[in-house]
Amino acid sequence: MSEQTPDTAAGEKSATNPATQRQRASQLAQALRSELQKALIGQTAVIDDVLTALLANGHVLIEGVPGLGKTLLVRALARCFGGEFARIQFTPDLMPSDVTGHAVYDQQAEQFKLRRGPVFTHLLLADEINRAPAKTQAALLEVMQERQVTLEGRALPVPQPFMVLATQNPIEQEGTYPLPEAELDRFMLKLQMGYPEAGEELEMVRQVTRSARADMLEVTPLRPLLQARDVLAMQKIASELPVDEQVLDYAVRIARATRNWPGLLLGAGPRASIALVRGGRARALLRGGEFVLPDDIKQCALAVLRHRVRLSPELDIEGLSVDQVLQQLLDQLPAPRL
Repeated sequence: MSEQTPDTAAGEKSATNPATQRQRASQLAQALRSELQKALIGQTAVIDDVLTALLANGHVLIEGVPGLGKTLLVRALARCFGGEFARIQFTPDLMPSDVTGHAVYDQQAEQFKLRRGPVFTHLLLADEINRAPAKTQAALLEVMQERQVTLEGRALPVPQPFMVLATQNPIEQEGTYPLPEAELDRFMLKLQMGYPEAGEELEMVRQVTRSARADMLEVTPLRPLLQARDVLAMQKIASELPVDEQVLDYAVRIARATRNWPGLLLGAGPRASIALVRGGRARALLRGGEFVLPDDIKQCALAVLRHRVRLSPELDIEGLSVDQVLQQLLDQLPAPRL
């Protein structure tokens, strides 16, 4: 073994320095954000939320009317990420085995062989997830929680990292099936994609009409920035960011407050507290912070909570939204001062 010079030893030490690793991970996350903004104009908050879920090893449900770029966002993320990508179009006749896979009899070998479904991938786009019945939606329950699929009695792990990005249309109700509470709870974040601002829409129209594609932006010019191992490393760094006891208590207080807040019929469970802390850590890494601030928790609170609580009928009749009630809660609940 060759002797190590002091300079080499110092270089290796700095390369493994947690602060240096954290800084590199933050720079990579910010570069990924800039790359995604090239494909999806005017949805900065949604991009930040998707990156938050990616860094926190969580799943995302994206709700919005057609044509806002929900599918484009996932395709752009897949383009920047060198891992495997699969898309499932959820329809009323989709079967659970179409998602997870099934056993096929091989006549030559005279035995059953497992045919793995599209769920065995890194990034899974579940397009219009609420168009499939509950039994098909339930095919995702195990893999979203356990990162594995049981086929013919065998537990088969899916590739890591694994992330489900599901889309649904909030307007059309005919031919749709509401997502069960158990499945909604497994989504770390529920994002609401709104219309772009006038200037952003103008820029979008300008770019799309230059494109050879009919009515969508190209994702091919985007640079692949990440491999699977990079995402796993970033997730580990995010999970190790320090969280002050007061900030931890703040996250738990937010989740617990939803259980007896006026106007909320159903409050959030302990998974919400966990998601708030994981989301706060991811937000801190995304902004280049060394530790989690109360604002990091607060910024992802609406996305963490809006699908885990239910509005009382009285407020629903008055026309109040879940987000408005949750915002009141966040405004009135005192945050710690660090």
